[in-house]
Amino acid sequence: MEITVNQQTYPISETCSIAHLLEEVLKIPAEGIAVAINQTIISKAEWPKRLLQDGDRLTLIKATQGG
Repeated sequence: MEITVNQQTYPISETCSIAHLLEEVLKIPAEGIAVAINQTIISKAEWPKRLLQDGDRLTLIKATQGG
């Protein structure tokens, strides 16, 4: 299956959760990140159990500091 993360396509061989995708596939720490799937924000509590589907479009937004 294929998913798109911030406009870049990734082939995923098996169904995985958001948490698994961040940790194991993208190697991104989960701290300070917001995730939207198909333009719907997913709460961090849902990440371990929210399974990705073929064609999902994820937007990852990293919090930044400054003013």
